[in-house]
Amino acid sequence: MLTEAGCLKRRERLWACVPENVEWLLIADPRHVLYLCNFLVQPLSFSGGERGLLLLDRERGATLLGDNFALRAATSEPFIDEEVVEPWYDHKHSVINRDHALLRALKKVSERLYGRIGAVEAEWLPVGAWEVLGADHESHSTSIEVEDLRQGMRSVDLGTLLRSLRRQKQPDEIELTKRCMKGCDAGQARLREILREGISEFEIYREIQNAALEAAGCPAIVYGDFRATNATDYKAGGLPTDYRLQAGDLFILDYSVVISGYRSDFTNTMAVTEPTSEQEELFAICQAAMASGEAAIKAGIPAADLYHAVQKPFVEAGKEALFPHHAGHGIGLAHPEAPIIVPHSEDILEQGDIITIEPGAYLEGVGGMRIEHNYLVTADGYERLSNHEISLR
Repeated sequence: MLTEAGCLKRRERLWACVPENVEWLLIADPRHVLYLCNFLVQPLSFSGGERGLLLLDRERGATLLGDNFALRAATSEPFIDEEVVEPWYDHKHSVINRDHALLRALKKVSERLYGRIGAVEAEWLPVGAWEVLGADHESHSTSIEVEDLRQGMRSVDLGTLLRSLRRQKQPDEIELTKRCMKGCDAGQARLREILREGISEFEIYREIQNAALEAAGCPAIVYGDFRATNATDYKAGGLPTDYRLQAGDLFILDYSVVISGYRSDFTNTMAVTEPTSEQEELFAICQAAMASGEAAIKAGIPAADLYHAVQKPFVEAGKEALFPHHAGHGIGLAHPEAPIIVPHSEDILEQGDIITIEPGAYLEGVGGMRIEHNYLVTADGYERLSNHEISLR
């Protein structure tokens, strides 16, 4: 899980990017609340989908706001200086609108914000929170105080700033991601043990999920592509169906294990029976594309240049059209996130990015395939984080 030292470092980096006249920040995106204080409502609990707000104050530190059930459904202990809890359910009375409980918690701290310049994560903050803060109702605040808030909003695009900071992963984030990789590696290994004619996509999913959770050693979310492709259905993707694998099929396992908001995302494609020569040829081009991309990874390279490095073996083989999608992307608290490795990307690789390299080929009459590894970008290269075997058999 995230550490206190990591959360404090991320808050320090955030404040360093904010104008000195901004005195408080209201964080609303659940991913960013997690990023800055290690609070996330466990998605596998009955409070899944609920959230808290995080108030960062230059004078008072970090305050977590939420209802009594949401705050006690955390995936792990949050690192905060204060907790403001609003009762929602007490096992004795009817419940109120749960979103109103969150707003009541915000109301409890609103008085300390008036007259001080602050910034809010506007993309995630509901209209009701604006009313509590007095941003649209002068009865809650003087016009000067409203202007103070607007001044802070103009000076800080908080959501975009946090997304930019997220790219430089701290040690605790990297360790959590490696735990996700360990689970994902185990699922890829399990596929090699069970792949056969007659097994269904859903049966494969269940086996992979069990292996991934056992290796991760904790509850986790498992999602991705668990689909067979073949000569006629060569672009299948998504969650598993009841389709049973047949001779000549390829099976694409492109999936993620998510632990406390962070994730892995890597792929292999396997032949159900002996692969055809055409399948082997396309797979070899995918492998060459991955090797070409790996040789180009380093901080400072344009993502577009990395895309062309991955694409190069397809171009040289005269099969450029068979590789129609991105060559990779960033991962972390979202999927995908910057940098996006596409022909016209404006992103530049940064030290601390965690990225994928993901070549694929899809040809009617042959089938569809994709391979993928995950990498931590370093100053002069990369550390590969995924360790699964990539091969057709």
